[in-house]
Amino acid sequence: MKYIVYCRKSTDEKNKQILSIDAQIDSLKDFAKREKLEIVDYITEAKTAKAPGREKFAEVLKLIEKGVAGGILSWHPDRLARNSIDGGRVIYLLDTGKLLDLKFPTFWFDNTPQGKFMLNIAFGQSKYYVDNLSQNVARGMRYKVKSGVWPGQAPYGYLNDAKTRGIEVELEKARVVKKSFELFAKGDKTFQDVAKFMESAGVVAPHNGKKIKITTVRAMLSNRFYVGIMKWAGEYYQGNHKQFISRKLFDDVQKQVEKNIKPRYNKQKFFFCGLIKCGECGASITAERHINKYKNGTTQTFVYYRCTKKLGACSQKYVETGELEKQLREIIENVSLPQNWKDEWYKLIEKDEISEGQESQKNTGRLELELGQMDDKLNKLLDGYLDGVIDSEVYKTKKNELFVEKLKLEEDLEQILSGGSSWLEPFKECSEALFSGTKSARAKNSGQELLNLAKTVGSNFFLRDRRLSLSYKRGFAAVHAEFASHTNSALKSENLELVTPMEFESMFPG
Repeated sequence: MKYIVYCRKSTDEKNKQILSIDAQIDSLKDFAKREKLEIVDYITEAKTAKAPGREKFAEVLKLIEKGVAGGILSWHPDRLARNSIDGGRVIYLLDTGKLLDLKFPTFWFDNTPQGKFMLNIAFGQSKYYVDNLSQNVARGMRYKVKSGVWPGQAPYGYLNDAKTRGIEVELEKARVVKKSFELFAKGDKTFQDVAKFMESAGVVAPHNGKKIKITTVRAMLSNRFYVGIMKWAGEYYQGNHKQFISRKLFDDVQKQVEKNIKPRYNKQKFFFCGLIKCGECGASITAERHINKYKNGTTQTFVYYRCTKKLGACSQKYVETGELEKQLREIIENVSLPQNWKDEWYKLIEKDEISEGQESQKNTGRLELELGQMDDKLNKLLDGYLDGVIDSEVYKTKKNELFVEKLKLEEDLEQILSGGSSWLEPFKECSEALFSGTKSARAKNSGQELLNLAKTVGSNFFLRDRRLSLSYKRGFAAVHAEFASHTNSALKSENLELVTPMEFESMFPG
């Protein structure tokens, strides 16, 4: 009888089990020589058998069906099958008489009902080993992630430390990642710009060495791992790895990610497209570039903004970009504070900081109590899941919600303990914008700078009858309303009692 030798190693990675197939072939040759078996072919494969779909194994079965050989010689039944489908195919070939014999140096087989029964048991044991191994690996992974250790491949900027079996910061790459976050947070960069920067820094795709893709950049900029939050099997966990991206920087980047998730590729650099809607029909405002050519050979370029009219008939006319920029500057200047308020304004902020320090002691106790209550909720949720009262999906969803709430409480507590404030720090930044508004509005800003200023002070921009309207953001709205209530513009420079920092505390969340 003729036999086909089939050898397989359990992984298709070239750097693992390099000698396993050679060792199998060597042993099988000795076995065939002792048993005086005629070998017609040696077929080898480097692929797992835990799932069907091995090309070389299928080739062996086809040769058997064609009658090229009547038997298969392999090291052990688990080399042939570790799943029920492949094992069943071998048994079926034996039942139909197309496969006459199986030989193994490490396993006895006889083509009888008893022999096929024992072979079925061997295939079942192989499948049980794979299933159990997979379950044990999953359990080990879950244990690691619950302990705060990432069980997978480290994101760019980190490395998997073979000695500690943990995640460590890779300084050079971490600098590239941090710089990428800082560039994108400014608001004037796209995913493509960040990809180009990373490419210039020598970053390539790890799997093929090619240029890094836009989707990879987007995933990196949205990866909570950089602020210590790990997501594994649909659940959030707190990581214990060192972080080099601050929470504030990450949050600033997420705001820009939302704005750039569907980037508008605008070669014409029409900065205000996407900012403004039509005040009549609600359609988007688009822009056109027109070039006027004169008889003397000179040309002049004009940019006009108008309604796209994609939602139906609209009577609105175009507005020239210069007029639009003028109105945006007026909008910014309308919420600026006079410079002679500045010194006294910041003295009031210092008083608020002292008051905040006293209040923070009370808030610390409150937050610690709420954190304890949150831990109780998480423990009760876990008990319900383990007792079978709550199903897996409901458990994961609710756990993630509570986890995010807990992180917010921890951030608030950390901010208080580090001497920060939930509203004073952002208020100082807002104050700078309020005091620099007039100067910024009157400067010869680029379209991008003017766009950024407009987004800082307001939202919901509409254009109707060639006039801009908007909703001022909280804080800026208070300044605008206060000044608008006084007809005497001198009040803006004389009456310091007009507004105070504490009056704007409510404009900041938390």
